[in-house]
Amino acid sequence: MVAGSVIPLGPLLPAAPQAQAAPLTAPRTAPQAAPAAADGKKVLTVAVDQSIDSLSPFLAQTLVATSIFRLTNEFLTNYDPKDAHTIPGFATKWASSADKLTWTFTIRSDSKWSDGKPATAEDAAWTFNKMMTDPNAATANGNFTSNFKKVTAPDATKLVIELKKPQATMTALDVPIVPKHVWEKVDDFSKFNNDKKFPIVGNGPYVIEDFKVDQYIRLKPNKDFWRGAPKFDELVFRYYKDKDAAVAALQKGEVSFVSGLTPAQAAALGNADNIKVNNAPGRRFFALATNPGAKAKDGKSFGNGHKALLDQNVRKALFHAVDRKTIVEKVFQGNAVEGQGYIPPRFDSYFWEPSGSQTIDYDPAKAATLLDKAGYKKNSGGKRVGKDGKPLNFRILCHATDPNDKAVGKYLQEWWGELGIGLKVECLDNVSDPWLAGNYDLAFDGWSVNPDPDFVLSIHTCAALPATAEDTGATDNFICDKKFDDLYAKQAVEYDTAKRTDLVKQMQSRLYDTGYMNVMAYPNAVEAYRTDQIKSITTMPEAAGNLWGQDGYWSWWSAVPADGTGEASSDSGSSTGTIIGIGAAAVVVVALGIFFAIRRRSTAEDRE
Repeated sequence: MVAGSVIPLGPLLPAAPQAQAAPLTAPRTAPQAAPAAADGKKVLTVAVDQSIDSLSPFLAQTLVATSIFRLTNEFLTNYDPKDAHTIPGFATKWASSADKLTWTFTIRSDSKWSDGKPATAEDAAWTFNKMMTDPNAATANGNFTSNFKKVTAPDATKLVIELKKPQATMTALDVPIVPKHVWEKVDDFSKFNNDKKFPIVGNGPYVIEDFKVDQYIRLKPNKDFWRGAPKFDELVFRYYKDKDAAVAALQKGEVSFVSGLTPAQAAALGNADNIKVNNAPGRRFFALATNPGAKAKDGKSFGNGHKALLDQNVRKALFHAVDRKTIVEKVFQGNAVEGQGYIPPRFDSYFWEPSGSQTIDYDPAKAATLLDKAGYKKNSGGKRVGKDGKPLNFRILCHATDPNDKAVGKYLQEWWGELGIGLKVECLDNVSDPWLAGNYDLAFDGWSVNPDPDFVLSIHTCAALPATAEDTGATDNFICDKKFDDLYAKQAVEYDTAKRTDLVKQMQSRLYDTGYMNVMAYPNAVEAYRTDQIKSITTMPEAAGNLWGQDGYWSWWSAVPADGTGEASSDSGSSTGTIIGIGAAAVVVVALGIFFAIRRRSTAEDRE
């Protein structure tokens, strides 16, 4: 999706190995009305703990920013909130030529930009052509258009995309369409953040009307949105650096919704009046990423990553000394599933796990053997040292606002310390800068996953590396592996669902074997909202789904104020899915299974 991604990792925290959030007092409070503006408007306020990297959909990669673009700009297609199958968006139907090299999308005639001008196929063609011809415009989502040969708009409702070779993501192009008449005036897409002039023109259910860096972003309903305007008068994303402060604000009724709760916070809120805690299987993974030697496409290396991590034996030794079961039980207190492959088990079709001797299980003895083999043996003081006599010490980037990063960091210091390895946990408010510069050894990593695999797969290809050390690429952590690239190229053109699924699993296996990443857990989506402010809201998927970070705009678009001023489409969200399906003459040529691709990460929710 817009994706997308900025960089970054996780944090660290407790003095004791087990993550313990500060005790929360959850006094029972009298029912409170939904936050109201001075004029009595109903305001839905969402607490977030991540900064917005850009309000340009061509540059933004953090989860908060890309989630907002889903609210303000239509994509060609969308995902049904019930089961995430592809449904109409800006396009009402689509079809491909027999050779799958030409795709024709019928653009809806009932969509218009918030400034009153009609939204047409010409806007979509201009958006894609800009990404194809300007590298800066392809920063966030260039993977979707890199295979495009030609894009035209023969008329207002017809978009034609010609491909160089077949492309399996054509019904899942998570690219926000922008208004040509606004964006064609932009000179330098690398510097334009779109945050100076409001309201910002869009054609989604909401319109951005105000923004203050690290304070808030305010949106208003688009009264002309073709699917119907949202029920709340305003939607505000309010920034909280401290999650406990956000929880306290929820308890006081100052915000309507908070996500990313710790077990202690969820337990406290579960006993509070007028607050509902939603604990659903997550669509994210929580991982350790190693710096494989940051480099650019021009072949030049940069950054100061530890050279020892270039040795696969060292990387695997570190991962053999990570007890994933303890992390799930002690840090997440059972609100997570033990990590295996790159895709969470929620996406069961693509879920992969190692077997037999391939498994990098918790085995400190094996870790010690691998370190000995790599030439890092213990000295008389119990420290691992290299042939140069220098002790083996690493740094790990952590998000200062993420207690899970901090808690796991404490465990790693203990486990790796027993191996004779030193670890400095560097918790920063901004992990993007050192990450992009390659100035890290290891980092806490995490991405959301949505209905198509291409984007999250693409961030580990050589093509995602920055052009030069001074540029910003789409890479996650500078992995460049020919075997992985070959598999990526094959899955990108494979339309057969079973064959593509097998290729995706092979890619996960390769990523696992190289030892550049270690998925430790798949955290649940633990969130809460005030029932005296929100009467009903749609989860995705309908059964046991999440509200924050959906593949679409369903939660905030469907939310109904508690006083009944709007008509609920459904208490559970099921009827929303029904509404979307009505009249959808979609020609589903490619039945892609549920997969992933959302990215970001400044906190555990940073990357989309």
